[in-house]
Amino acid sequence: MLLSETLSGKARMERQDMGLDVTGRYRYPTPNPAWLARAREEAIDPDLPIIDPHHHLWVESGVPYLLDELLADLGEGHRIDATVFVQAHYAYRTKGEADLAPVGETEAVAAIAAEASRRGASTMIAAGIVAHANLMLGDAVEEVLAAHADAADGRLRGIRHSVSRDELFPNGIVLRPSPAGMLADPAYRAGLARVQAAGIAYDAMLYHRQIPELTALARAMPDLPIILDHIGCIIGVGPYEGRAEENFQQWSHDMAGLARCPNVRVKIGGFGMIICGARWHERDAPPSSIELADAWRPTVERCIDLFGADRCMFESNFPVDKAMYCYATLWNAFKRLAAGASDTEKHALFAGTATASYGLSLPALAEASHG
Repeated sequence: MLLSETLSGKARMERQDMGLDVTGRYRYPTPNPAWLARAREEAIDPDLPIIDPHHHLWVESGVPYLLDELLADLGEGHRIDATVFVQAHYAYRTKGEADLAPVGETEAVAAIAAEASRRGASTMIAAGIVAHANLMLGDAVEEVLAAHADAADGRLRGIRHSVSRDELFPNGIVLRPSPAGMLADPAYRAGLARVQAAGIAYDAMLYHRQIPELTALARAMPDLPIILDHIGCIIGVGPYEGRAEENFQQWSHDMAGLARCPNVRVKIGGFGMIICGARWHERDAPPSSIELADAWRPTVERCIDLFGADRCMFESNFPVDKAMYCYATLWNAFKRLAAGASDTEKHALFAGTATASYGLSLPALAEASHG
C-alpha cells in the first residue's frame, strides 16, 4: 500500500525524478518499540477468533517486518487464527520478464508461511495471499495470475493494483499517482475479468474521492468480488486537513452508493496512516484503545450501518499502523467498537467476512462459528 522496498540511492533519485517525495512528511515513520512499550494493554476477550485480513511483510528502509516481527505482534494476547498478506513490493524478482517480477514476492511470502508452519506457529500465516499484477495487461495478465498461483502453494486469494490518485496532490501522496480513469479503462477491466475468471478477489486501493469510480466498476462487473481497502482512505492531510466533517460527509455519501453493490466488501482499518491524518506518534505516549475507539467510532459505525457486519472486516494494516499503536491496542479498540454487536455480527467482523471473502479454509474457525 505504501512504498515498501528498501530504496537504493539510485532508486531514491529515480522516485524523486517521478515527482514522488520519498522522505516527505506524509510517509509513515518507522515504529518505535520503546515508545510503544509505554502503553501496553492486556487483550480484551482473548478467546475471540480473529482473521487479520490485511498485513504486509517487507524490509523497509533497512528495518525488517518479516516472520519474527509478525509473530511477536501476533503474540500480544489476541487469538489470531490466520492472516492474509497483501502485496507490498517486497522481494520482487530482479531478473527475467518485468511483468513477472511481482511473483518473487509471492514466492517469498509462501516460503515465510511454510517456515511459520514448520515452527508450529498457532496462527496460519498468510493463509491467503493478495498479490500484485499489472491489470493494464488486459487478457495477457492471465500468465501472471497463473505464475502467482503456482508460487503461492494454494494461497493465492486476490490481486491488488493500486489506482490511488487525487487531483489536489498532482505528485502523489507517498505513492506516485496512478493514471486517471484506470477503473474505467477497457484494458484494466479486461485484466479484472481474468481475475474474476480465476475465482479470486480484487483488492481496491484508492482514495476517498475515487469511491464513485469504484461504484461504477462494481455495477459494470457485478460478479467480480471487490474488497475495498482501508474504508477508501479518507485523506486528512494537505488541502484536506482541518476539514474532517466535510471529508466525512462526502465519504459517507459516496459509500452509501457503493454499499448498494452487493459484490463489494470493506476492510475497516488503516486509521494509523499519516495520509489519513493520524498524528498519534507525536505524543509522549501511545493512545489507549479507548481513545482509538472514540476517535474511530463515527466512521466504523457508518461502515457497518451501510454494508452490514457480513460485508465488513476489521484489519490491522501492520506494520504501517504500528507507528501509531501496538497490535494488542488496535484489536482492543475494535473489540470496544463491537461491544454492542451480537455474537453473529462479531464473528463476521473479526473472522467470518474475511474467511468468506477470501475463500479461506480454516477448520478452527468453522468449529468456533458453530460452537
